[in-house]
Amino acid sequence: MMKALASNIILPESKNRLRLCTFFVAVILGAGVYFIASEFITKEIFRWEVFYSARTVISSRCKNQCRPPGSEFLPEGIVSKTSNFEFQPLWGSTLNNKTPKVSKNLLSMAVGINQRHIVSKIVEKFPRDDFDVLLFHYDGVVDEWKDFSWSSRAVHVSSLNQTKWWFAKRFLHPDIVAEYNYIFLWDEDLGVENFDPKRYISILKEEGLEISQPALDPVKSKVHQALTARKTGSKVHRRFYNSKGSARCDANSTGPPCTGWVEMMAPVFSRAAWRCTWYMIQNDLIHAWGLDRQLGYCAQGDRTQKVGVVDAEYIVHLGLPTLGASNDGRKRRIDVFIF
Repeated sequence: MMKALASNIILPESKNRLRLCTFFVAVILGAGVYFIASEFITKEIFRWEVFYSARTVISSRCKNQCRPPGSEFLPEGIVSKTSNFEFQPLWGSTLNNKTPKVSKNLLSMAVGINQRHIVSKIVEKFPRDDFDVLLFHYDGVVDEWKDFSWSSRAVHVSSLNQTKWWFAKRFLHPDIVAEYNYIFLWDEDLGVENFDPKRYISILKEEGLEISQPALDPVKSKVHQALTARKTGSKVHRRFYNSKGSARCDANSTGPPCTGWVEMMAPVFSRAAWRCTWYMIQNDLIHAWGLDRQLGYCAQGDRTQKVGVVDAEYIVHLGLPTLGASNDGRKRRIDVFIF
């Protein structure tokens, strides 16, 4: 009887002791978790504070150091980093024109008066609303171009016996053409009967091409490289297959002349691709022989995918002699004509 009573008294005491121990263990574990979590949270907060503090410092520093040289002392809102070849009215303000600005492209060509009728057909293919026109006159002849109705909307730059790459390095700086989506840098001896610039650009956007050229009509053109010849029934091709000779091209080829390459007669560059290409053009470059094989560096990605030849919109390479004008004893000069 007494033993049973004692066991009944002791049992509740053991349960209470067990509960008390469990409580203290839970408190200790909870405190440990709390301190560990608070330490982690504190470190994370400190890390993010340091990150945002550094970011603020960099941003604040960049406001002064990352601005174009010479503009550091100007109010931030007055700095204009880019330009274009769009004409502005001589009288009145452009602010009065509430028509939304249209995103444009640029057609630039090195031209001589002997090919003026071919050039005229090219320019007439490029709609005024979608393209600005810049002509580089390598023979110094400018006034005779006024006979064409479109001449007044073109910017004319003249310098004797210079190639289009000399002109491009000096007059197509990336900041000058930064507002154009695509830059056409063409020769003058091209037939465009089967070419539509607007459809061409729509294909570039669909295919994701950063550097391209229209395919050449294989029958009527002077074709130097098989990759540039038009493939009938194709919209775009990016590589050429050849199983004969030492210069073999197959599906594993990764560079020119098999893939990732266009010729220099009619290249078309995206804004980003041209910015890269401009920096690659050396100041004393003349004919750009060999430059075409290096354009893959500027393809903005995989050159086998970002560089291509457009078959659906093709041209004819007439292969006419250009840059044939003589100096005629006149002094070498650079003139910029805008009329």
